[in-house]
Amino acid sequence: MFKGVSLWAGVISGGMAQLQDTQAMASGKMDKKEYAIQTSKNLTGSLGIMAGFEYGAILGSAIIPGAGTIIGSIIGSIIGNRIGNYAGYQAGNILFNNQMLNNSRLLQNVRPTLSEN
Repeated sequence: MFKGVSLWAGVISGGMAQLQDTQAMASGKMDKKEYAIQTSKNLTGSLGIMAGFEYGAILGSAIIPGAGTIIGSIIGSIIGNRIGNYAGYQAGNILFNNQMLNNSRLLQNVRPTLSEN
């Protein structure tokens, strides 16, 4: 799964999505919490593309060798991306909208300082 065409499909797709989200955050269209949620969505979506590409190609090859491989990889990557995006968004939403985390230094932009002993 972490080699060949499926790797590059996931890297390119996830990288482009992350670049768009980074630009949205830099321009002020997205806050830090939403950016963190989108980042988890982009990561799991990329992994979903990689897995869907591989397993779709395997299933397509089993049904119709040759053309089925291509069709299966395309359909598998689409389904894998959607499932990965959904799972990543839900996980990020749960993680970063947690009340305990809202009080943490990470979301409050407080930098830890070294205390002199």
